[in-house]
Amino acid sequence: MTDGQVGRLLPWTSTEGKPCYLVGDGTGYVSRLADDIEDLQLDMAGDLLGHATELLAEPRVTSGELRYVALRLTESLRDVTRVAESRGARLRAGSH
Repeated sequence: MTDGQVGRLLPWTSTEGKPCYLVGDGTGYVSRLADDIEDLQLDMAGDLLGHATELLAEPRVTSGELRYVALRLTESLRDVTRVAESRGARLRAGSH
C-alpha cells in the first residue's frame, strides 16, 4: 500500500473473485459499511450453526438437506475466515 499503511481486507470480493482492500483511517463510509457487513456475516454464521445443529439432530434428515446445509456452512466459514483474517491483520498493524 502507501506510506506504510496496511490495507483492510474487505468482507467482499471483486467480480473476478479477488480480494478487495481499503486503505484509509477506518472512519469513512466504506469502513463503516464493511463493519456492518462483517457483523451481519458473523450473526448469520451463528444462526446457520444453530440450524445445522438442529438438522443434524433430526433422524430423518435427507441427503439433499445435508448437502444444502453443508454448502451454506462452507460459504459462511469462508466469510468468517475472511473477517478473522481482516481483523487479525488490523490488530497486528495496530500493535506496531
